[in-house]
Amino acid sequence: MKMAMGARRRSGARWLAAAALATAAGSALLAGCAATPQQQAQAEVVTPSDEPENRRRARIRLELATGYYQEGQAEVALDELKQVIAADPTLGDAYNLRGLVYLRLGDNRQAEDSFRRALVINPRDANAHHNMGWLQCQLGRHPDAMRSFEQALAHPMYPDKPKTLMAQGLCQARAGEREAAERTLARSYELDAGNPITGYNLARLLYMRGDFSRAQFYIRRLNNSELANAESLWLGIKVENRLNDTVAMGQLSDQLRKRFPQSRERQALDRKAFDE
Repeated sequence: MKMAMGARRRSGARWLAAAALATAAGSALLAGCAATPQQQAQAEVVTPSDEPENRRRARIRLELATGYYQEGQAEVALDELKQVIAADPTLGDAYNLRGLVYLRLGDNRQAEDSFRRALVINPRDANAHHNMGWLQCQLGRHPDAMRSFEQALAHPMYPDKPKTLMAQGLCQARAGEREAAERTLARSYELDAGNPITGYNLARLLYMRGDFSRAQFYIRRLNNSELANAESLWLGIKVENRLNDTVAMGQLSDQLRKRFPQSRERQALDRKAFDE
């Protein structure tokens, strides 16, 4: 979860689909931290001393692998995961994390195989369904992605529904389903109004549809926070331009010039390319 929060504070990050992958992967790293429903129920009656030695050793190494992944050391994490799986090949969280590692390494085939293995072990693993859905979206398999996202959302105890709704909405937008994307992102926003990726992309869809007043609401909330970046400021400028609010437009333009002088959004502002 620390990775997801850190991503929010990197206000210079770009908030389109590529940023969503980083968020999805980061917050899906619940392996070794959050248990599956079966494991949670079991944990109420099984003490640490009752856990088999191979499972205990596997979980310790899984924590190491998670740390290496979070630090950007994908190859080292993969080596640790090989030892985790050798110690306990029934630990679904290990396959889920392995899928994320392979995603980072650009090996989609191995990533998909890893997520499938996690789901064979636990068909109700919402995190694995989420990660599979995002991978399927990247591969252009949008109907499959929607099914995977819905399976993640169907779990009543799944704590990261806002994250999955965000990813689902971005995938729908990528597939050209803008109305559905707008509805899905609005649901995500209701559950987590502080997510800048959700707020930005919802405002962007509303702007594209011509609903400038509603777009203004979402993008102003974002730009009034510490999470504003060049991309959000530029969208805010375009929204205020459509609404003929020259004062707000000027304030945002000043921020963009001062804070992000080398950005492409600054260049677009100088060209007055409001309709590009």
